[in-house]
Amino acid sequence: MKLKDCLKALVTVAALALPMTAVAAPAPIVIKFSHVVAQHTPKGQAADYFKKLAEERTKGRVKVEVYPNSQLYKDKEEMEALQLGAVQMLAPSLAKFAPLGVKEFEVFDLPFIFDNYQELHKVTQGPVGAKLLKKLEPKGILGLAYWDNGFKVMSANKPIKNLADFRGQKMRIQSSKVLDSQMRSVGSIPQVLAFSEVYQALQTGVVDGTENPPSNLYTQKMHEVQKYVTLSDHGYLGYAVIVNKKFWQGLPADIRTTLEGCMKDATKYANDVAKKDNDEALAAVKKSGRSQLIALTPQERAAWKKAMDKAHKDNMGRIGADIVKEVYAATGYNAN
Repeated sequence: MKLKDCLKALVTVAALALPMTAVAAPAPIVIKFSHVVAQHTPKGQAADYFKKLAEERTKGRVKVEVYPNSQLYKDKEEMEALQLGAVQMLAPSLAKFAPLGVKEFEVFDLPFIFDNYQELHKVTQGPVGAKLLKKLEPKGILGLAYWDNGFKVMSANKPIKNLADFRGQKMRIQSSKVLDSQMRSVGSIPQVLAFSEVYQALQTGVVDGTENPPSNLYTQKMHEVQKYVTLSDHGYLGYAVIVNKKFWQGLPADIRTTLEGCMKDATKYANDVAKKDNDEALAAVKKSGRSQLIALTPQERAAWKKAMDKAHKDNMGRIGADIVKEVYAATGYNAN
């Protein structure tokens, strides 16, 4: 073959090879989704469901890596990690936003402010909830959704039924001035601890008791080191799914739209599974025989509510009277 023909052949082979290079699949966009609870809690299940939807609907263009049980970061570390871009997505409890400087979120910590899920969703799925999420943007954070966990029960190594039973009890709380006020309003001593440290603290007597939705109580095996669980439903624990603002806004528009749809469906899934999981967790705690379940009479619950209303009054200025009154209007809250 002549040199000229050889060169033509080489050019042809090179030309044929170019499309092969051009169509090579780009590396997927990685979203690290960190959270502090067990995989089988409502939040854990919803995070995994979001991962499934995101990877399926983007046809592999997005890869979601879920890290449960504080594998990457503990309570106090994860928010900073998000702001620095070390992780892209979190679902922290709503109490975590006050230390960030957005104290209005502590409205969700007010005891007895929601009597049921219908009242709650008027806020989280309405204009007040959207207004609160917007307040995160100056912090470099975008709020995508609220996920339910559930209504909290009290646990301790002594029965807690009457107000006098709280006196002198060291009760673990999240870092929240409202929860601090709640516990002090009934004479107990609040102790702030990271979620990952609670089991050992209960086991060793560093604290006497705590408050949790049943799914957290059961999956973290706290019922094994707590003799009594009071079915008080006195407070709400929920989450806001948040992302690093710069990362999210830098996504291709079609990817972002697809992920927003995934989040909408994951939120419905999260909220549907929350009540079911909490009911099943309570049944499992009862079946275990490790903790005795205590029901409050309507009169006892009313006494708790009236006493804990002090936390509302003490924190009205801190949270913001306007936000608190908007929630009152939506829920019909009345301490009496």
